[in-house]
Amino acid sequence: MKKIAITLFLILGSLTIQAQELTWQTDMNKAMEISKKSKKPLLLFFTGSDWCGWCIRLQKEVLKTPEFAKWAKENVVLVELDFPRRTPQQPEIQRQNQELQQTFGVQGYPTVWFVNATKKDGKINLEKLGSTGYVAGGPSVWLAGADQILGKKK
Repeated sequence: MKKIAITLFLILGSLTIQAQELTWQTDMNKAMEISKKSKKPLLLFFTGSDWCGWCIRLQKEVLKTPEFAKWAKENVVLVELDFPRRTPQQPEIQRQNQELQQTFGVQGYPTVWFVNATKKDGKINLEKLGSTGYVAGGPSVWLAGADQILGKKK
């Protein structure tokens, strides 16, 4: 009986770990390459990871759930555009994130934009599909809104 309990615990633990193994890109060029190959839009997550309470809450209630992980793997390429206050960041990532913040007119965090990205003659073209932020109600409510932005019917 003890062996069965341990086995179940290990299986459930590994499933939880797998669900949380999402890859968040921080380099827009790399994210755009993945988007082009996979034919999936980008989910741009503008966050203040080490200071923004609503960002941390969105992460905990939605972005780090198994439901979101399953949905994200099927529907989008994840891009984290972080604006930390205490965590050091590479200057090129800071510059990239600030440029995108200005491009999208982001004034508060968290902000999530869904975009189709293309590159033509070295220039990035971002087609805005829609945006959202923190939405109360857990993953099902947030994902329903995301599906609506992406034009998916449930």
